[in-house]
Amino acid sequence: MNRLLIRFLSLAALAILPTAAWSQTDPFGKVDTIYAELAKVDSSLWTITIAYTNDQPVVGLSVPLKYNAGSNRLIADSAIYAGGRVEQFVYRGFRVDTAIQCLTLGMIANLGPTHNRLAPGTGRLVTVYVSSVDDKPIAKLTVDTTTTHPNNSLLVMTDAVIGTAPDTVKVDFNKRAILPAFVVRQAKR
Repeated sequence: MNRLLIRFLSLAALAILPTAAWSQTDPFGKVDTIYAELAKVDSSLWTITIAYTNDQPVVGLSVPLKYNAGSNRLIADSAIYAGGRVEQFVYRGFRVDTAIQCLTLGMIANLGPTHNRLAPGTGRLVTVYVSSVDDKPIAKLTVDTTTTHPNNSLLVMTDAVIGTAPDTVKVDFNKRAILPAFVVRQAKR
């Protein structure tokens, strides 16, 4: 009986161990969360609203997504940043790969002498519209994070320095990277 219990506990420990490697990291406070909220507009049009909760200033985000509706071919045809929390960012990118039903949203606060930041808070970043290529009804839309070419993964970059900056700042990207949690939810009707 003890051998069986030991084997069971060993297998349980092995099953739980990888989750520590997959967990999100945020060296600056609480784990940040990116939400993908799905909403049906009509039978062949859905929206994916990307919202973000953060507790430190952010200067860049990469949100690659894959979307699927079974055998129904889809296209992400537009992204609306107006009215969102990153509306003032210098670069707000939207790259779609229809062949593999993926998209990449890229948001960069500064490409020059500006001091844009995404302040700590919660709210909508962008809304993406997804429609059926053949105008077939979309019964169920699924979304998940992925990695898109060349190496875009779910990632957030915070300020180089939290607090008062010294005269010279060494940029260490590994210490600025945040791997946020990713949550998909259905819009409330």
